[in-house]
Amino acid sequence: MAKKNAEVPMIKINDVDYKLDDLSDDAKAQLQGIQVAEAEVKRLNIQIALAQTARNAYMQALQAALPA
Repeated sequence: MAKKNAEVPMIKINDVDYKLDDLSDDAKAQLQGIQVAEAEVKRLNIQIALAQTARNAYMQALQAALPA
């Protein structure tokens, strides 16, 4: 039976590839913090887009409600 080569998880930081298994626990914790922060930024950007859409709708409604 042929032996399968398991793909080693890698991460690129500053154009250098690192094996995830070779990172220290502290480096892994920092990486996890970055991932959490990136997810939060993405979530907040969605919230901003929703707020901007609502603001635009309110602006259109206001303009329609103003006397001509």
